[in-house]
Amino acid sequence: MTPDQFREPRWARFLFASTTAAWLWLVIRLYMAYIFIPAGWGKVTSGKWLFGDGSPIQGLVGGAVSNEGTPGWYVWFLQNFVQPNASLFATLVALGELAVGLGLLVGLLTGIAAFGGVFLNGNFVLAGVLGQNPALIILGALVMIAWRNAGWIGLDRWFIPWTHRTTAAPSATAAEGGGTAPAT
Repeated sequence: MTPDQFREPRWARFLFASTTAAWLWLVIRLYMAYIFIPAGWGKVTSGKWLFGDGSPIQGLVGGAVSNEGTPGWYVWFLQNFVQPNASLFATLVALGELAVGLGLLVGLLTGIAAFGGVFLNGNFVLAGVLGQNPALIILGALVMIAWRNAGWIGLDRWFIPWTHRTTAAPSATAAEGGGTAPAT
């Protein structure tokens, strides 16, 4: 038996592929957007995070570097990449949080937005900031798994089929001999 012959359990098909479960994912998306948008907007409008001197992120990095619980490889990364480029990383955090929140709010590129949220929160946890970050990592991971239907009540309902029609379908038609091959 090959992997493509296995059928997903009924509960998995419901959660990760049905439009009915999209309502559950909408609630989770809106909760995550409720967390990310104010956090990102506060950073963007504060005047300290965007294209500044990086001082807002230096406190977080300094605390993580001095904490003995921070993994050694992450301390090395913080000291050699983040601290010398603190302004860039502060800007990326601010814009990243806002972009993740907006993507989840409108349901556009939902799986990618959830991945961004998991990535940001994973870095916060590694830096020693717990709070609600572990819960957001779990919720974000579930939204990533449910990418097919998590954005169904949102812009992904139209955007994903459109991208499939404009990118995947023409090359598949040409490969099957049904269309014209591109000139070389």
